[in-house]
Amino acid sequence: MNSPVPIRIDVWSDYVCPFCYLELPPIRRLQEQYAGQVAVMWRAFELRPDPKPTLDPDGDYLHTTWNRSVYPMAAERGMTLRLPPVQPRSRLAFEAVAHAREQGRFDAMHEALFRAFFENGRDIGDPDVLADIAVDSGVERQGLLDALESGRHTAAVYADQQLAYSLGVAGVPIMVFRPAGAGWEQAFGVRGAVPYETMEAALRQVLGESAR
Repeated sequence: MNSPVPIRIDVWSDYVCPFCYLELPPIRRLQEQYAGQVAVMWRAFELRPDPKPTLDPDGDYLHTTWNRSVYPMAAERGMTLRLPPVQPRSRLAFEAVAHAREQGRFDAMHEALFRAFFENGRDIGDPDVLADIAVDSGVERQGLLDALESGRHTAAVYADQQLAYSLGVAGVPIMVFRPAGAGWEQAFGVRGAVPYETMEAALRQVLGESAR
């Protein structure tokens, strides 16, 4: 191919979803291997928005899921994840990272949120914890707290969620591929924490169709 064909990948994820964190390395690798050909847009999808109850950190469901799926996949991908002692709502985390995006610090904050929750067990539903993570990610603390208190990014977070619902998204992670500038009718999704090879095959398919 003589010139790169830009491909858009919209990724819906949740910061309390371990499989979303596990999919971060394949997505990062795809961006590196196909630099200039891929634009990734991370979007908000809160799995348990208020008033839906959050999961019990000590419940059988989480322990079974982690033992059967999360820990083996983490070991396979060379990642360290620990079952967090808390299960917060994630809307404020999405608002915080939206603020970081405005400051040009999205990537740093995005990864830091996953790491804080799944490696350090921090409560990412707490504004003060989010502010600490923001500072470590190069985002000014008070500006972040002001944005959270005012709800400046709430509508954008809800809009991501509603768009996902309109496309039939019911769980995350999901990576939606389409040629840049194309409508959603030309998109197709790859679901779950899939290996890099699956992501690359999907990208090559879209690149091939875009070149026709």
